[in-house]
Parts: sequence; structure tokens; C-alpha cells
Amino acid sequence: MNDFILSSLIFSPLLAALVVLLLPLRLQKLIKTITLLGTLGQMVLAIWLYIQFNGAAASNGQQGYQFVEKLNWIGFSLGTLGRFQIDYFLGVDGISVSMVLLTGIIGVIGVISSWTIKKNIKGYFLLYLLLLTSVMGCFLALDFFLFYLFFEFMLLPMYFLIGIWGGPKREYAAIKFFIYTLVGSLFILIVMIGLYTSVIDPLATATQLGLLEKGIPQPDAIRQVQQLLQQNMISSADLVRTFSIPAMMEPANFIPGSLLHVLSGVVLWSLPIRFIAFLLLFAGFAIKVPVVPVHTWLPDAHVEAPTPISVLLAAILLKVGGYGLIRIVYPVFPDAAAYFAVLVGGLGVLSIIYGALCALAMNDLKKLIAYSSVSHMGFVLLGLASLTVEGVNGAVYMMFSHGIISAMLFLVVGVIYDRAHDRMILNFRGLAKRMPAYTTFVVIAFFASLGLPGFSGFIAELLVLVGGFSAPEMSGLLPRWLTVVAVFGLLLAAAYYLWALQRMFFGKYWIFPELREKAVLTDLNAREYLMLVPLAILALLFGIFPHLLLNKIGTTITGFTQTVLQSGQEQLHMVLSTWVQ
Repeated sequence: MNDFILSSLIFSPLLAALVVLLLPLRLQKLIKTITLLGTLGQMVLAIWLYIQFNGAAASNGQQGYQFVEKLNWIGFSLGTLGRFQIDYFLGVDGISVSMVLLTGIIGVIGVISSWTIKKNIKGYFLLYLLLLTSVMGCFLALDFFLFYLFFEFMLLPMYFLIGIWGGPKREYAAIKFFIYTLVGSLFILIVMIGLYTSVIDPLATATQLGLLEKGIPQPDAIRQVQQLLQQNMISSADLVRTFSIPAMMEPANFIPGSLLHVLSGVVLWSLPIRFIAFLLLFAGFAIKVPVVPVHTWLPDAHVEAPTPISVLLAAILLKVGGYGLIRIVYPVFPDAAAYFAVLVGGLGVLSIIYGALCALAMNDLKKLIAYSSVSHMGFVLLGLASLTVEGVNGAVYMMFSHGIISAMLFLVVGVIYDRAHDRMILNFRGLAKRMPAYTTFVVIAFFASLGLPGFSGFIAELLVLVGGFSAPEMSGLLPRWLTVVAVFGLLLAAAYYLWALQRMFFGKYWIFPELREKAVLTDLNAREYLMLVPLAILALLFGIFPHLLLNKIGTTITGFTQTVLQSGQEQLHMVLSTWVQ
């Protein structure tokens, strides 16, 4: 089972989609059931992977990946230009294992939430399953080209799910989402091509040179190829260029004189080309996070998307942006990561404060939660920019925790919207008397999101802030005042959540007169309990027992932080020396 568990994780929803495609439109219950079984299968595999993953054995670099699947996919000779190669390359480490588990859980919750969809059911669930396939592929791909395929393929299902099943302004929101993400994808594509022309696969090149046929062990052959490469003793025709992300993380695999080599000396717009590549990649993934000021597509997409799609968007699609920064941007360009640490951390703090202020000004409950997502994802940037073990642990923990809590938040918004067809905070008061069980879950979701001790959000924010405060001594990259400013985001989060809670749920029962006739404010039903109870339990479980996640991700992140920090300082010195010259 372990040999192909990663492929099974990716393609189990696609297999369910093929079955759904063959079913006639009239079998609506069967279509929903097949979709649910497909996502349940993916969730079971994700939990199995999480249990089997050996966090203590994980480390940074290719040797740290587990359950690796690698096959030659596309390869052909380019003559004197070497060999073109793309691999079907999958693997999981401490950075990705939490995102795999999150995707498996949220996928099932989203299907249960989608049970009330009535419009074009077959098309909806087909697109839903394709979206889950794409997201899981992003978290498991270790070949940049394969990652990019999954990353791009997410666009189409999400575009149609918002554009067809969304609210009154769904076309505008869908087009805005598509354009923003497509522009970011183009930035990523440019850098991906530049990396491909600059990086070789040392093992494939050793095979091309016949070193393995001479009985030289693989590690020795790789070191020999890297030495020959840096001495310019390998002809261009024998070089096997690669999209392998682990290969791109190793400076010895960069071709001397190539565009993105650390000593290339190429300057564009008064900056070293590696810095430009970092900024393009960062912008591409920052749009997905999203980071202020490229965040404006998110509130529109959330407001117009149906509840299940808002759940997927907030819980797992935003995490692809943060994951891309950790998986690709920082380890491939550690020199630029060190140089732009204050910029990245500053944008994180800007997102924290600006998102919280916007949330405080919202009357639409769904917009309030959308802007709270912008604010909370800012902590991911702050933790990553600190390049401390605590900070990066906090960034990954925040992505997982926010995935669980934001799913719960959008589900409770969906509950009130289903009953009243309205989300305006000022149109309700005293709902606790009419809907006590619903109010209980709203309180849990709000308190978990604002970082109350005992919930997973508290652990994530604590780790990020500890990492930020210790950054001047540990990494020397971030000034402490940035973290001090970020603390005010926690106060603002308490303000907007407590205001919404007090206004909507406490006091004498009241509802806006125009809503009284059509609103049916019944308490939670069995389906809604089935969605909310597991999420509440997970938010508490990972808040009280953080070691359940930290033990899985800690060793990988320690290796990641040490490698990026050390390599970044060394490479930054070399880049700056050629830049000055």
C-alpha cells in the first residue's frame, strides 16, 4: 500500500469523478454518494499517511522525503543542448504532511456541506472532485513542472464553481479570481523556465556519463558530477536539466555561468537576477495567500462563492500559496530570502493589521471572516520571514490551524444564510435564545480564531510571536518592532469577533423586519452537527496537544530553517560581491 499511497491520494477523487461522469443526471443521490465515498477514501489515506509518517526521520533535502514515487515521465535529447527531462516525482515531508491531512479532512466536510446543492448537481460534484485532485497534487509534487500543472489546473474548477453556483455578482468575482491567480501563475512560470535552464539532475547526468555503469556508488557519482560541473568539465550535450525541486535546492547543481547561478552577475533593474526571480516567485504565491495589497480578489470570491466553496477556498486553497513559499521560494533562493526578510515580514504585519481593521469595519459576516483570513495568513509570512525554528513551526502550524478554524467559520455563516438568506450583522440580535446549539459553535469558532488558549490558533500565534521576538538574536533578519506591531492584530481580532458576537447573539431577540417572514431560525440539524463537531474537536485537540502535529513537522522544519539560514548567508555574500563589482 505504501508504494503508491501518494498517487492514490491524488487520484482517488479523480477516479470518483470518472464514475460520476458515467452516471445519468437523474441519479442525484448516487452522484453525491460516490463523491462522498471518493473524498472519504482520500481522507482515510491521508490519515494513514499521517500516522505512518516518521517525523523523527525527516530532514531537509531530498533524503528527508518519505513514500517517494519517481518515474521518468517526459524525456528526449536536445542534441548539443543536453537532455530535456520531466519526472513524475512525488514525496512527503514534515512541511507537506500537515497539508495532506488538512486537505483530506476538509474535502469530506465540503461534500457534506454541498449536500443541499440543487443546481446542476453532476457538474458541481465533478468540478469539486477535480479541484481536490489538483490541490492534493500541489502538496505532494516534488517536480516543479508537475507542481505547476496542478497549480494551474486549480484555476478552472474554482472559476466555474464560483461563476456558476455563486451569488448575484458571481461572474465578476470569478473573473477577478481567475485574472489575479493567472497573473501570479505567469510570474511563477517565468522563474520556473529560468531555473530549468540553470539546474541539472546530478544522478541523471551521472547516468548519461556512464559513471554508474563503472560501479561508482550513487552518492559518490553525484558528488563527482557536481565537482565536474563546477569545473566546467561536462559538455553541454551530456547535461540533463531538471525541474526537480530538491535538485534546485542544492547550489552545486547550478550550471556555472547560467542565468540563475549564484555568481552569474546578471543584473536587471539594478538588482541581481536571483533577487528578481525571488520577487517574481514571491508575488506569484503571495497572490494566492493572499498578501496585502494583492488580496482584493479574496473578499469578493468569498462573498459570492457558495458556502462549501468558501470552505475549500479558505481552508486549503489559500494554503497552497503559503506552502509554495516554504517549499520552493525560500529553499531555492535563500540569499534573496535573507535580503528581503524585512520586506516579507513587513508585508506580513501589514496584512495582519490591515486585514483586522477591514474586518472591524464589516457589517457582512462573511466579509468579516474573509478579511480575518487575510489577517491570520499574515502571521504565516511573519513566522517564515523570521527564519527561526519557532517562527517557521508557527507558520506551518498556523496554516493547518487556520484551515480547520476558517472552515468552521464559513460553515456557521452558511447556517444563518440558509435560514435567513442574509448575513448582515446589524440585522440580527439575541440569536442565542432561538439557536443555542448554533451559538455554541459560533462561540467556539470565534474564540478559536482570535487565539484563545486551549485552541490550535493560540499555539500557532504563540510560536510565530516567539519566533519573531527571538529573530534579532537567532537569525538577525527581523527587527523586533515588527513583531510588536503584529501583536496589535490580536487585539483587533478580539474586537471584531466580540463585537459581532455581542451584536448578533446576545441581548433581546430581534431580527430585521423585512427578514421576519422568510427567515426560519431553527437550530442545527444532524448534517450541520456532522460538519461542525469534528472541526471543533480538532481545534481543541491540536490546541491542547500540539505535539500531535509538532512531532511530525518539527525535525523537517529545524533542518529547513538551519539550511536556508546558513545557505542564505553564504550565497548572499557571494551575490553581493558580484553585484558590487
